[in-house]
Amino acid sequence: MIIAIAVDDEPPALKVVENFCKKVGFIDLVKTFTKPHEAVKYLNKFPVDLLFLDIRMPSVSGIHICRLIPQDTMVIFTTAYSEYAVEGFNLNAVDYLLKPFTYERFLQAVNKAHDFYKFYHQQESALQQYMFIRADYSLVKIMLEDILYVEGLDDYLKIYLVDRKPIVARMTMKAILEKLPAKDFVRVHRSFIIPLKRIERLRNKSLLVAGREIPVGSSYEEDFIRIFRQ
Repeated sequence: MIIAIAVDDEPPALKVVENFCKKVGFIDLVKTFTKPHEAVKYLNKFPVDLLFLDIRMPSVSGIHICRLIPQDTMVIFTTAYSEYAVEGFNLNAVDYLLKPFTYERFLQAVNKAHDFYKFYHQQESALQQYMFIRADYSLVKIMLEDILYVEGLDDYLKIYLVDRKPIVARMTMKAILEKLPAKDFVRVHRSFIIPLKRIERLRNKSLLVAGREIPVGSSYEEDFIRIFRQ
């Protein structure tokens, strides 16, 4: 699922994007914004995969916003002004929708985004399949797919694995989280990091992972739910 937001100073234009997104099975439009600065604040806190972005807005240009957001965020420009097309593509926009656009033209644009999204994540997945952790005075190779969950114990970590004794390593939660692919692993509590694929059940603020009940901490809940929805 591609997580998206839309930014346009005209509410009717946002409604069109919203209605079209509902017809597409792989787009989750989580928010719309008529005020660009609010969208930038949101993106700084909650990165998304795709941004539908108007160009000519009263307070700030969509071109300017595009330069502020993370480079891996896909952008589809939606505008009534064709003269910005070249500049839009120079910013590596996925597509440029000229208002008023049809659903068929919208679908063509989001299919491009979908193809790019799949290619990017396939490349990322192929790139990282394992990591090395220093434990017992040695470097230990750990296959990412074998990780059940990670538990923080003061200055140590305990990495629980499939068909293997847990590995105890002297490192911080932050340090190991930086080694793990963000699309597959999420910190749900100050003492727990889990692979999303290992979640067996979510009930209230508790997860069942590899047969163990793991709490979802209040300060991690919002980020976890956003990632889990993807």
